[in-house]
Amino acid sequence: QVQLVETGGGLVQPGGSLRLSCAASGRIFSIYAMGWYRQAPGKQRELVALVTSDSSTNYADSVKGRFTISRDNAKNTVYLQMNNLKPEDTAVYYCNADRARTRTGVIGDYWGQGTQVTVSS
Repeated sequence: QVQLVETGGGLVQPGGSLRLSCAASGRIFSIYAMGWYRQAPGKQRELVALVTSDSSTNYADSVKGRFTISRDNAKNTVYLQMNNLKPEDTAVYYCNADRARTRTGVIGDYWGQGTQVTVSS
């Protein structure tokens, strides 16, 4: 089993910044991609950004130029630096580990519990 723990959410004013962190733990051998998704009230969960094990990245158009995703493979940790935050960024942000392989050979897709980000004056 793989556990994901997110930290760093909170309340911030428009134009402000936050940094989210997500640490994966367990008997991890490898993780193909780690990413961030978000879900606002009444909306579907959507991809924000992801980074693969070879450092390829993918961003939602709405966050390009404002958010930066990074990953520390040695620590199985992914970060999301969010700058110039807007009220429409308000959502619960979820960390995802895609095709996480444990040392026993089990491969799975895992989610964190979510962290609230609220952008409001």
